[in-house]
Amino acid sequence: MAASPIAEQMADAVRPGVESAGLVLEDVQVAPAGARTVVRVVLDLTEDQTGALGLDQVAEVSRVISDTLDTLPALPGKFTLEVTSPGTSRPLTELRHFKRARTRLVAVDLVEGESFTERLTAVEGEVLVFEAADGAAHEVPFAAVRSGQVEVELKRAAAVDESDFEDFDGSEDTDRTDGEG
Repeated sequence: MAASPIAEQMADAVRPGVESAGLVLEDVQVAPAGARTVVRVVLDLTEDQTGALGLDQVAEVSRVISDTLDTLPALPGKFTLEVTSPGTSRPLTELRHFKRARTRLVAVDLVEGESFTERLTAVEGEVLVFEAADGAAHEVPFAAVRSGQVEVELKRAAAVDESDFEDFDGSEDTDRTDGEG
């Protein structure tokens, strides 16, 4: 989570607005950038949800965060607010991270040194349930896990139902050079 005292203060200030939007405040980082300050807020869905954080959700909570930061005396001057989600590159180090990764292919490093990559199908209490290559369930206590990483599956992404695009004929003019949209 936030490391500097100012980042901690900002995290405490924005957390209620983030939580009221049904999201989790993952991290707040504050860094100077010339005459401005960059405030990076990392949000995530709650642990019982799968999928990705939607752009509409990010836009809505960004306004709440910005309004809150505008009132903080600890943040004098101009700042740039960046609101983002952790993405698939985030290491899975907390039980909550694994709960969010349900249904995904996960590379796991165990404390004892073993490594494997399997689909995480469930989290039952503090036990991670994976589907082994032969289809059998493989259970691992969370305490035995050093870290995990979601593996991006290009084949799975390519399996998007093409009927979702049946109304798109490609004839829309999207190349605008006049600066008007």
